[in-house]
Amino acid sequence: MDVRQQQERVAERYRRTAAEREEIRRRQEAAGTPVVVDDEDQLRARASRLLANGEVGASALSHALSDGHALRPTVLFERILGAASELQSVNFLARGERAARAVGRISILESGRLAGFGTGFLVGERLLLTNNHVLPDPDTATSSFVEFDLELDVDGVTKRADRYDLDPATLFVTHVDLDFSLVAVAQGDGGRRPGSVHGWHRLIANQGKIVIGEPVNIVGHPNGRAKEVAVRDNALLNQLPDYLHYRTDTEPGNSGSPVLNDQWEVVALHHAGVPGPDGQSWIANEGVRVSVLLTHLDDIELPPAQRGVLTELGPQAVPSGAVPGEVDLTPAAVPSQRPRARVPVGSTPITERRTAGLIGRARGCRAVVFLHGRGQEGQDPVRLRAAWAGGLARGLAAGGLAPLDAADVWFPFYGDALISALDVPERAPAPTAAETFAPTGSSTRVVYAELIDQAAARAGMPLEERRTAQEGGLLGGLVEALQGPLSWLADRSGLDDLVIAAVLRDVAAYLDRDSVRTAVLDAVRGCLPDDGELVLVGHSLGSVVAIDLLTQLPDRLDVPVLVTAGSPLGLDAVQKRLLAGGPVRPARVGSWLNAWAAADAVAIGCPLGDDWDQVRDVRTGNPKDRAHDIAEYLADPVVAGEIERSAR
Repeated sequence: MDVRQQQERVAERYRRTAAEREEIRRRQEAAGTPVVVDDEDQLRARASRLLANGEVGASALSHALSDGHALRPTVLFERILGAASELQSVNFLARGERAARAVGRISILESGRLAGFGTGFLVGERLLLTNNHVLPDPDTATSSFVEFDLELDVDGVTKRADRYDLDPATLFVTHVDLDFSLVAVAQGDGGRRPGSVHGWHRLIANQGKIVIGEPVNIVGHPNGRAKEVAVRDNALLNQLPDYLHYRTDTEPGNSGSPVLNDQWEVVALHHAGVPGPDGQSWIANEGVRVSVLLTHLDDIELPPAQRGVLTELGPQAVPSGAVPGEVDLTPAAVPSQRPRARVPVGSTPITERRTAGLIGRARGCRAVVFLHGRGQEGQDPVRLRAAWAGGLARGLAAGGLAPLDAADVWFPFYGDALISALDVPERAPAPTAAETFAPTGSSTRVVYAELIDQAAARAGMPLEERRTAQEGGLLGGLVEALQGPLSWLADRSGLDDLVIAAVLRDVAAYLDRDSVRTAVLDAVRGCLPDDGELVLVGHSLGSVVAIDLLTQLPDRLDVPVLVTAGSPLGLDAVQKRLLAGGPVRPARVGSWLNAWAAADAVAIGCPLGDDWDQVRDVRTGNPKDRAHDIAEYLADPVVAGEIERSAR
């Protein structure tokens, strides 16, 4: 298809949808301001995605939903989207800079001569996406090349470009009507893959990335110039089955640019302007929807080697219900109704793993590993990881740092394995929190009592009152005696006594029962890189698991940085039951940062520096009602900065 035919088709699609755009305009005017307008399913998907990724702050959400009466679902979703776009965090710019790094200028050569320019962007460590009319065939790709960092620095000086040849022999997929080409990029100097230097965009198959009325942003090389960005003063005009129409300034050479939402996620591949009636002006632009491209890539037949290269797009690029080239990693011993976690073959070195956790995207640097605490059974690991990443993003933004993409994080999920190994019998709530969560086994009950007593002592409960409680236990039973210390902890910390009791019960079971400890450690070990360096972040029970894990890691895995938060590791009852047999600093750990909050009853044994060697304790200002929340710990700039710097 030549350029003239393509423009005719684009113009016809735009004319054909004039009535739809007029209805959209009418709805926006009726609302009094340009607002998002779309069908309820699209609005629901978009709002759900923003909330799950922590893109809507609690105060903005509260303001959006402050009506005294119930809202219709459509109005509810529209308000959530409005709250998300009214004010952008300062990290909007840092995230945009990161997104722009993966965009490059393609120089198209014919017979050794420069025939034109286009734009392309990395969607895998060595995968480049652009238009078919930029790279129509393997021969053109073979003679062309791409340059990154072709831009001006903060002082207006042109940077030195980083050039890579294209490698269509490894992979080249194209489609004329959808106007896209996906091509492999050859290694650079020293065997570098371009994504390890410049990063790449995660193409997302699921709906919820944008709705009509939201801004779009485009990064590209118009007319072959240094990289430019059209940001914010643009809007999505309409959604067609295969294409998006949007208003923004683009020029020739922008072909192949990513069209991005305000979270800098790719929503479309820009491919053409919509010509005006005079044939000389441009009245809109058109891009191919990412979900359509990914569906096509999922459907095509490819040799096994090329299909393996294609899995570099990542699991989030697989359309719902499709799992080509992937291995089912749901643990056979742990039945669950949650969606199965899957890992693409070839995306990262994988031994025979079986895990419900999430494999982090290969980044060519240290792997960040989050170890969650107790009480996560039945939860969706994707949402949990996003919540952690959202808290971390708040802390990084406060320190002027760019966020860490949740997809880069390894998230071992042991919640279901823990609850299955605990085998807690169904029973009605007891009169007190101590009784409700009391373990059934006698030895575990002893550990449980010891943890509560020591925590109360560290919280300042007078010895006389503790002795009175213990004497009451001799008469009325051990568990009944624990409610006094437990209530003391709750009163001093602000945490509910049920929360404290539940955490300490599960810590006690993990420390006392080999079957529980083995189930948890097996689940975690099944979701770790095979080799390299880890930045290990453990919360609550996860910090205890982390210390035990460090005694069992293979020599090919190093942990130069350990971060613990809300940890009970300061209690003697915990220390003496660790696999190391006491507060023995793991030899393989480089630096160790421990975050604790004064109101966190689980971290009542902190700071850790009194018992453990060379621990840097950081006291955070978690709100009293969220004293134990991991998102609040990660939102501390010192904690977030330690993780970000270590992950480089």
